[in-house]
Amino acid sequence: MKDEKSEIQKMASTTLTPPATAQAAPHTALSTKLIIYPLLIIISIGALLPFVWMFLTSIKDYGDAIKITFWPWPPFGNSQPAWGNFNEAIQLIGVDTVTGLPLFLRQILNTAFVTLAVVVGTTVTSCMAAYAFAQLEFPGKNIVFVLVLITLMIPDEVTLVPRAVMMYQNYLNWYNSYLALIVPFLANAFGIFLLRQFFMQIPKDFFDAAQIDGAGHIRYLTTIVVPLARPAILTVALLEFIWTWNEFKWTQLVTRDVDMRTVSVGLQGFLNSDGGAQPQLAMAVAVMVVIPVVLLYLFTQQYFKEGITSSGVKG
Repeated sequence: MKDEKSEIQKMASTTLTPPATAQAAPHTALSTKLIIYPLLIIISIGALLPFVWMFLTSIKDYGDAIKITFWPWPPFGNSQPAWGNFNEAIQLIGVDTVTGLPLFLRQILNTAFVTLAVVVGTTVTSCMAAYAFAQLEFPGKNIVFVLVLITLMIPDEVTLVPRAVMMYQNYLNWYNSYLALIVPFLANAFGIFLLRQFFMQIPKDFFDAAQIDGAGHIRYLTTIVVPLARPAILTVALLEFIWTWNEFKWTQLVTRDVDMRTVSVGLQGFLNSDGGAQPQLAMAVAVMVVIPVVLLYLFTQQYFKEGITSSGVKG
C-alpha cells in the first residue's frame, strides 16, 4: 500500500514539475527577443531616417533648410510648414514647349508610360520563359537556362555602350524615342529565374488533369499557373517597376529632348540648375519622385514578402 502511494506521489510530482529544458526555453526566447527587437528597431530607424529627413526638408523654408534644423516648427521653433515648395519647384523646372504642360508633369507621364510598358512586357515574357524552363522538355533546356543565368553576372556597364550604339543605327533609328526606353528591357533574367523556381513547385499532375479537360499549354498557363503564382509574379512586377522608375544612365544616354526624359534624369537636371542651390526645392522634387514607389510597395508588400519567401525553395 505504501509502495503504491509513493508511486502515485512520484508520478504527480513528475507531471506537475516541468523539465528543466521546458523552463529554460521561455527564458531563452525572451532573451533572444530582447536582443533582436532593439536591433531591428535601430536598423529600421537608420533606414527610415533619410526619407524622414528628405520629407521634412521639403516643407522647410530656405533659412531652416540651410541651417540643417531637424524640426523648426512649433513647439521647437516658430516656422510654418512651407507646402508651397512643391508648386514652386514644379514652376522652376519649366514648361514643356510641345504640350504646354509643366515639364515635371510631362516627365512623370513619360516615366509612368515607360514603366507600365516595361512591367507588362517583362511580366509576360518572364512568365512564358519560366513556364518553358519549368514545365516543358526540349533539347538543350538546361544549357539555355544556364546561359540566361550567366547574363545576371554580366555588369550592366559592359552592355550599356553596345546597346546604345544599336539605338543609333540606321536600321533601328530608335534614338530619342520611347522604343529605346522600352524594348531593351522587355526581358529580365532575374524574373525568369524567380518565376521558374516558383513554377517548378507546381505539380505536373495539374497539367495532366488540364489536358484531360482539353487545355493546352497557353490555357493551362493563364488559368492555373498564373493564379497560383500570383505572389511571385507581383514580386517580379514590383521589382521591375522600381528598377524602371529609377533608371537614370540609360535614359540619359538614349534621349536628347527634355520632354522625352524621365523623372530621374529630370531630377538630376534640376539639381544641376538653379534648383540645386535651394535644398528645400530639391528635396520637394525628390519627394514627388519617390512617392509612387513607396505607395506601390505599401500596397503590395504582403505579396512581395510571400513571393520572395516561397520562391527558390527548391529547383
